[in-house]
Amino acid sequence: MSNAVSGLPVGRGLLYLIVAGAAWGTAGAAASLVYRTSDMGPVTLSFWRCAVGLVLLLAVRPLSRRRPRTAAPEPLGRRVLRAGATGIGLAVFQTAYFAAVSATGLAVATVVTLGAGPVLIALGARLTMGERLGRGGLAAVAGALAGLVVLVLGGGETTVDPWGVLLALLSAAGYSAMTLLTRWWGRDGGTDSSGRTVGAFAVTTLVLLPFAAVEGLVPHTDAPGTLLFLLAYVASVPTALAYGLYFAGAAVVRSATVSVIMLLEPVSAAVLAVALLGERLTAATLAGTLLMLGSVAGLAVGEARGARARKGEPEAVPA
Repeated sequence: MSNAVSGLPVGRGLLYLIVAGAAWGTAGAAASLVYRTSDMGPVTLSFWRCAVGLVLLLAVRPLSRRRPRTAAPEPLGRRVLRAGATGIGLAVFQTAYFAAVSATGLAVATVVTLGAGPVLIALGARLTMGERLGRGGLAAVAGALAGLVVLVLGGGETTVDPWGVLLALLSAAGYSAMTLLTRWWGRDGGTDSSGRTVGAFAVTTLVLLPFAAVEGLVPHTDAPGTLLFLLAYVASVPTALAYGLYFAGAAVVRSATVSVIMLLEPVSAAVLAVALLGERLTAATLAGTLLMLGSVAGLAVGEARGARARKGEPEAVPA
């Protein structure tokens, strides 16, 4: 189950993506607490999230760097190009999503962004890399999208703003480009996922800096200790850790599978809301969660079997 190019087993890449998706789901709750604690705006939060995350990634990079001994150093120009393209995609993804939430609300922004993502990625992967989903994969994607709609929109009324929908589609486009580029470059070898993550965060931080400066870099708060703790959490777990795992896993797992696994984000957020924030467990929440988890599990098993088949390994007989 190893990817011959990067050396990372596909099974481990799937695990990385599952952990990253679950970690991303905690960012929304932490961000809402940041907004309650201070007057920090969404662009400023994104900037500090990436800037502090970059510092953390640089701090642990000597421990995580692992390059194949036979790999030649990647040319500087190619590293800059990859970091720039990925960083811009990340900046568009995050900032457009926060703007969409502000314009049309969390539910619609989440459904449009995360729902359009798998569709755009599946089409892009088919056209650029020849990756096929097959009937089972198409059914899993359809099930995941249905679960997303039930989970997010099944609990109440929503208001749809056309401008917010356009921003959510822009966010989905940024996320799709980031995922497809990561997978494309992961196929040709000689890449360092740790270095790629650091480079992407550096570019994203620079892109967001002028916009955050206009919004206000230093927020006002009556609880500076709480705010610093929340920022440290957002920058470490759903940012430095999650994106580090995401970029490593996305390089060896098929793009469409990546996009569906990352739909664990709203599942994680829903579980957190019920377990810690006292929200009711509704039938829509349960049904949507089960649909999405089943789809993710089905695609993950199919991805692992496909990796074994490509290597000529015998498939394990289910117990």
